[in-house]
Amino acid sequence: MKILIIVSNANAIGTHNRRTGTFLPEVAHPYAEFEKAGYQVDFASLTGDTPYLDALNEAADPANLRFLTGKAWADMQHAKKLSTLDVSAYDAVFVPGGLAPMVDMPEAPLLKKVIAETYERGAVVGAVCHGPVSLLNVKLSDGSYLVNGRQITSFTTEEEDNYARADVPFDLQTALTSQGAVFHAAAPWSANSIADGRLVTGQNPASAKGVGEKIVAILGK
Repeated sequence: MKILIIVSNANAIGTHNRRTGTFLPEVAHPYAEFEKAGYQVDFASLTGDTPYLDALNEAADPANLRFLTGKAWADMQHAKKLSTLDVSAYDAVFVPGGLAPMVDMPEAPLLKKVIAETYERGAVVGAVCHGPVSLLNVKLSDGSYLVNGRQITSFTTEEEDNYARADVPFDLQTALTSQGAVFHAAAPWSANSIADGRLVTGQNPASAKGVGEKIVAILGK
């Protein structure tokens, strides 16, 4: 099995130039599940430039530390440019969060095309926290939105109100719901991951491990 992790290249967001990047636990915890399952994991970014990490203050967590000191972070720093990869070779595509995806992933045409094609050929699509912004504006070949009628979650309105409301360009829960998503919000910062067929989403950093576990479970069937 091969999994492609697609990360943002943004390192700042909003009028206050808040520093950001991929949120460490949201990439490290799913990566740990993929690694444990013996999968090949590759990294891509939208521009091919070196991506950034946020939440390095959580480096003492075992999965985070293993990510940083093993091959994972080294591989992520050399993420391939998405346009140079044959994404059809991957069994799953996963997008971690952090505020960074809210900058460069809401409209990215190639990313939307890759996600639609990945889903329609029967592969797994996963995202966590702000990562589900990658699912926004994805249209399938019949013209419908990918999230329409799907049971999903993401970083919630309530969580955003107490985290980065002044920095984000829009509210992610509201945007996903406006495209027909059946949104499930758990208590703020609690673990909440959902699999609707081959679409797997998680609410926040605490949900990242569950997203990884669910992707592995689907691929193992």
